[in-house]
Amino acid sequence: MAASLEERLTELEVRLSFVDDTIVALSDTVAAHDRQLHALRNALDALRGDLQAVRGTLGQAAQDEPPPPHY
Repeated sequence: MAASLEERLTELEVRLSFVDDTIVALSDTVAAHDRQLHALRNALDALRGDLQAVRGTLGQAAQDEPPPPHY
């Protein structure tokens, strides 16, 4: 019975080691995804700013043009 208990304890220690490795790997993956998400959000914010600037320029250019000759 002592050998069986020892085997069970060893098996649990091995499984715990694998679980710890898995947790570390998942944590690293989540951290990498978080960094990538922040970079993508920053890029999206920059693109939104560029789009608003272009829209503002296009809107002003259309207002500055005289009406077509048929008016």
